[in-house]
Amino acid sequence: MRALLLFFFIGFSFQIWAQKMPASSFIMVLGVAQDGGYPHMGCQKNCCKMAWKDEKLRRNVVSLALVDPNTKKWWLFEATPDIKTQLQDFRKRTNEVYPYLPEGIFITHAHIGHYTGLMEFGREVMSTNGLKVYILPKLKSFLEQNGPWSQLVSLKNINLVELKANDPVDIAENKITAFTVPHRDEFSETAGFKIETPTKKYLFIPDIDKWNKWDKNIINEVKKVDIAMIDATFYGSTELGNRPIAEVPHPLVTETEELFGKEDRNIKNKIFLIHFNHTNPLLWDSTIQKQVLKNGFNIAKQGDIY
Repeated sequence: MRALLLFFFIGFSFQIWAQKMPASSFIMVLGVAQDGGYPHMGCQKNCCKMAWKDEKLRRNVVSLALVDPNTKKWWLFEATPDIKTQLQDFRKRTNEVYPYLPEGIFITHAHIGHYTGLMEFGREVMSTNGLKVYILPKLKSFLEQNGPWSQLVSLKNINLVELKANDPVDIAENKITAFTVPHRDEFSETAGFKIETPTKKYLFIPDIDKWNKWDKNIINEVKKVDIAMIDATFYGSTELGNRPIAEVPHPLVTETEELFGKEDRNIKNKIFLIHFNHTNPLLWDSTIQKQVLKNGFNIAKQGDIY
């Protein structure tokens, strides 16, 4: 009898979880941290100690999944060093109703947290066949001309699909538009993405130098969408004790808050801060977290659906 009750309880729990999945296309957050993840390699400071001790506090490198329940297909944004964990996490959270591999991967730029997960698709691990990778022209050339990425191309493990900035691409019922943003472009340009589903519009800008360096107005761009997941690498200017923060330019959270300070709360509420450096208190300081939420902004959470 107890075994029978347990069976029905498990089945009922599965149904409850399944009902939480939206009926139309949605975004699932698979990672929220900066390229080094959280905790950060070599960090023994208080900001990381708690995460080294408690695995539940750890966070993957920034990544999103665009999920289309109607076609039972999904697409990955960013190929991070945590991609193995992220694909498994996606599989678990969606009750294994989607293929293990995405239909394709959209990558913003050639900094280690955003593209190096591609190595998992080579002959040493997955040995995939023609997995689509959507990228802008300079990043495409970089992958084609430099190993080990060039081997993935020559062996046809991946199929590079060149995007044109500001030119929408249709995928199932959804539309993706890449655009360029100013960033440290040592090996490639840097993209942001506008993601349009039948019901929602999303903005994804995990990396940018400063809002005032962009040829677009971030306030206007946020107003055009329902949800904006934007660069929040550093909270304030004094976080990095070992080097000047100007060496790694990003819009500070305090700067973003000030920039949107005069906007209505419904505009601020569209913003979900993401891409946190391990020093950023939005990862681990509940007081700062509550203050940012009180100010009208949101904090992207790993595993959440938007």
